[in-house]
Amino acid sequence: MSDFDHNAIVSYIWGIANDVLRDRFVRGKYRDVILPMTVLRRLDAVLEPTKAAVMDMINSPAGKALTGDALKKLLCNVSGCGFYNTSPYTMADLTRADTLEKLEANFLTYLQGFSSDVQEILTRFDFYNVTYPKLLDVRGENDNSNTPRAEILSSLLTKYLSPSLNLSPHPKMDGKGNMIPGLDNHAMGTVFEELLRRFNEENNEEAGEHFTPRDIVTLMADIIFEPIAEDLKHGTYSLYDGACGTGGMLTVGEDRLKQLATERSLRINLQLFGQEINPETYAIAKADALIKGRADNEFHISCASTLSADSFYGKSFNFMMSNPPYGKSWSSEVKNMTPNETANKKDITDDRFVKPGYADDPNYAMLPDTGDGQLLFLLNMVSKMKSDDLGSRFASVHNGSSLFTGNAGQGESNARRYLLENDLVEAIIQLPEKIFYNTGIATYIWLLTNRKKENMRGKVQLIDASQWCRPLRKNLGERNCEMAPEDRARVLDLILNPRNTDNSIVLSNEELGYRSIVVERPLRLQAEISPERLTQLKEKLPDKQRDAIMDKLVHLPHGTLPWAELESSLKGIKLTQKIAGDLRNHLGVKCADAPILGIEKTGHPIADADLRETEQIPLTESVDDFMRREVLPYAPDSFVPDTEGKIGYEISFNRYFYKPAPLRSIADIIADIRALDEGSDAILNAIIGKE
Repeated sequence: MSDFDHNAIVSYIWGIANDVLRDRFVRGKYRDVILPMTVLRRLDAVLEPTKAAVMDMINSPAGKALTGDALKKLLCNVSGCGFYNTSPYTMADLTRADTLEKLEANFLTYLQGFSSDVQEILTRFDFYNVTYPKLLDVRGENDNSNTPRAEILSSLLTKYLSPSLNLSPHPKMDGKGNMIPGLDNHAMGTVFEELLRRFNEENNEEAGEHFTPRDIVTLMADIIFEPIAEDLKHGTYSLYDGACGTGGMLTVGEDRLKQLATERSLRINLQLFGQEINPETYAIAKADALIKGRADNEFHISCASTLSADSFYGKSFNFMMSNPPYGKSWSSEVKNMTPNETANKKDITDDRFVKPGYADDPNYAMLPDTGDGQLLFLLNMVSKMKSDDLGSRFASVHNGSSLFTGNAGQGESNARRYLLENDLVEAIIQLPEKIFYNTGIATYIWLLTNRKKENMRGKVQLIDASQWCRPLRKNLGERNCEMAPEDRARVLDLILNPRNTDNSIVLSNEELGYRSIVVERPLRLQAEISPERLTQLKEKLPDKQRDAIMDKLVHLPHGTLPWAELESSLKGIKLTQKIAGDLRNHLGVKCADAPILGIEKTGHPIADADLRETEQIPLTESVDDFMRREVLPYAPDSFVPDTEGKIGYEISFNRYFYKPAPLRSIADIIADIRALDEGSDAILNAIIGKE
């Protein structure tokens, strides 16, 4: 199904909200009705073909003899799904009620007839507490109108059952004899996500997550599975998404792996694992699993926070795919991530994000700023990598901040350092802008594995696919382009055959690292003696030594004198570091020609804080070589107190792929200026009437 068809379905459902709910619901509450009703219609459409068979089984001797799990298993087999409905109604049957009162009673029977898994979905939508009462009676306590109960429900059902709308996985004819294609599960997820996006925009809310279009999910699946396709064997594999949303990535990933298995005549069973914090999108993912008839041991999904309540802690997976929320604060999670609920990020000890002892740092933390937690999802997946022969492969979507935010020693840089020094990053792919529905910013796919091929060990590949796309016929939110099959094939070819091209560069991990050092310049002072300066100094000196020091200083001539002369006058008086600092602060005047302070006493110059600079030296170069080339020719007295510095990593696509526009020639510029002059002269002549 095309993006155009998706948009048509979304527009129709959006129109239901405007046609039926306007003036009876606050606009911000439309989603409370539309989302669960859309799910119910989808479930109803899936069950329609087997509804009669399910009812026959319920009324048969075998059906009446069974209860509990045995009956559930039997009815699921008959329905062909992981759920069923024991009421005698379909949505179409509900609309045939003679009165609105009967419709109200039948609708409740219909809802209660769904199996337990669907009941959980309705609970996650808070359907019984919020939506159901409003559908039956939208009148307030002081509303004396004659609006009948269940009238809105009747209108909604009629709209959802229109021949123009097909939420079934099977094609059907509309009222005009045209065939409407069916919706597979990912397409249905696209519809839900677009509805969520529109509702969030309508309410001026931030979506918090950016749904991943199918072309990008397909690319992610390709680069995960294709490179190891020949290594697959008969058996069971696992696929995980820690921010699974409506479950679209899991669905596409499963389809891709099964396709590879079929091509190679392999018997492969894939277990899916997902975690989602939003109850609504969790409910949609749960519905997707039910519609596909997944067994309990094939699909495991949890509704909780991946960061503070990891439902799969300690478990490892063969493959992982994710598009975690970026630009979203995780400050509300901190309290639940600390042992004593201190709400202090420094107290987090979760071994997914904190590695004591790594790089000789007893408190090595990879915790990003609380304003953006996307790197935590990446590290969570790293913690779930398998250590067997195949290892693990995963792809994760991020914005640019994961590449470069954070200075050396800070959480973001520490995370990149850990990933690269452990040789886990195989490739990073820059995607086209405006490829996502909810954001137009630059996005990147991180491809990680702990079982690199020999030719990529110790290396990472950067791929610029920002121009590999084609425009959409019509924008979908921010999304105005898509990656065509040939675009994805170009990316996959570079992953399978890493090499340097105009759009690809293979670097050693070390080339992305740097050493942050502090370059000092020596302090050069001369003394300035005046009554005002001496008075200020006297107020700062400690009581025990004040008189002795001042007795010496008052005999010095006023004006400028060498610093050594001032120090000589204080010979015999023990000067603490504080006193020495006070002397420099109140009596010192900087002079470029003055001698360097500190060498005679300590052998090391005192640093001038005002001349201090921080330099980033590539790990591929020594500090001495860098200083000789970049610093000492311009500041010969510079020195580095700590040549170890701090190690940091950052990844800049602009450094390797930015192509500046060529400068225009002088002749072209002059010609443009002359043309402007002639044009302005003509306008002026027309104004003053000059021939």
